[in-house]
Amino acid sequence: MASVLVIDDDRSVLQLVQRSLAPLQVEVLTAASADDGLRLIREKSPDAVLLDIVLPHTSGLDVFRQIQTIDRRLPVIFITAGAGSDTAIEAMQLGAYDYVAKPLEVAKLADLISRALETRRLMNVPVAVPIGETTGENGDVCIGRSPQMLEVFKSIGRVAKQNVTVLIRGESGTGKELVARALYQHSNRRNQPFMAVNCAALPDTLLESELFGHEKGAFTSADRRRIGKFEQCSGGTLFLDEVGDMSPLVQSKVLRLLQEQRFERVGGNETISTDVRVVTATNRDLDKMVEEGEFRADLLYRLNGVTIFLPALRERPDDVPLLLQHFLTRARRDLDKPDLEGISPEALSVLIAYSWPGNVRELQSVVRQSVLNTTGPVIAPEFLPTELTNPRRASSAAASDRSPDGLPPSDLHTFIDGRLQGGTTDLYAETLEMMERYLFTRVLQETKGVQTKAADILGITRGKIRDRIAAFNIQLDKNVTIEDADHGD
Repeated sequence: MASVLVIDDDRSVLQLVQRSLAPLQVEVLTAASADDGLRLIREKSPDAVLLDIVLPHTSGLDVFRQIQTIDRRLPVIFITAGAGSDTAIEAMQLGAYDYVAKPLEVAKLADLISRALETRRLMNVPVAVPIGETTGENGDVCIGRSPQMLEVFKSIGRVAKQNVTVLIRGESGTGKELVARALYQHSNRRNQPFMAVNCAALPDTLLESELFGHEKGAFTSADRRRIGKFEQCSGGTLFLDEVGDMSPLVQSKVLRLLQEQRFERVGGNETISTDVRVVTATNRDLDKMVEEGEFRADLLYRLNGVTIFLPALRERPDDVPLLLQHFLTRARRDLDKPDLEGISPEALSVLIAYSWPGNVRELQSVVRQSVLNTTGPVIAPEFLPTELTNPRRASSAAASDRSPDGLPPSDLHTFIDGRLQGGTTDLYAETLEMMERYLFTRVLQETKGVQTKAADILGITRGKIRDRIAAFNIQLDKNVTIEDADHGD
């Protein structure tokens, strides 16, 4: 279980944090003094820290510096009496994860802690790259012995310690984040911060602020200065996922940063220097986007100092048994199924024959669902998800779940409950996909399939419209429908 340490001499704050984080099912450790807090960090190795900036007989900044000597990668969130605290801003510039103002807001605090724990996971989960030998780590790993994956491992080994940008290309679900993490953990920057930003998950204005930060008053909701990821991550590695979804403005600012390692916050005039290694990933055809004027050619040249192509799972079927063994071991442990022995030969034949449109991410989800479904020590074909054993039936069921105009279910509560019961481990991405599928189909219906008009309504480029039409198999006839909604991105 993940743990969060709160260092604050105010007992009411400690109690509020405990109540706020109860839904996250994390262990909350508390300390009323700096000495007790530092002792707990050494003894308990928490996954995140909430630190009051004013403590008895000492400054939160001094405590923060001591925390950094103990664990450089531990996310520290400052608690400050005022949102405009210069001391808190100084802490951010020194490398703190974020800061929150009193009185604490329960919803925002829980969301911030969730993101901090995810950051901790990204930095701490070991990645095994089996070049010559395998390791016994239990975390997320790059697994494979196929010639295609061996080439990936060789590329990681060649460029990990080089201070060059790396572009990772591959379909959704192939494990691009794992490759990025492997590059980081085998680099000379492995003791410095690692941060990840999904460029497709944020609107253009928020993405710019997330990367470069903003000054107070830069826009309507900018009630305080924000330190961006390029500033927080100085000395470390920044992973930009779905880099093809950046707007032209953000593209130009990223290009300048790559060229000069300098930038300005949104709404600011101060030029800030940084030292960040940038690793990017995309499932889009950036070369085609350059030809169509949707992506800067000079930025593409900067990003692909080295390009690593990650193969789809259907292109390396020999790796399926290895992946199954790995995910089965993890699922047996995570889902408390100690009597589970393995997968029957018949079930294994079904799994190997499947085309895996969702790649490794889908395979992991299938293993978890199968472990939950099984009633004995062996996973037989009857315990596999319906889409593997009876694709026609699954397609009919998906069609019945959609409304008459071809849209996916609009009841978000029902969708999320169903995925939770199915043992998903990728609910965030699955929910975003469901919502995007509905949104794009509905807007294209409104515009009668006119993509330019749909792009104007959504406030995005025509290239992104075309990308989602292809990803979701949206049919641009007079009715605009989804031909095969269960074939996701």
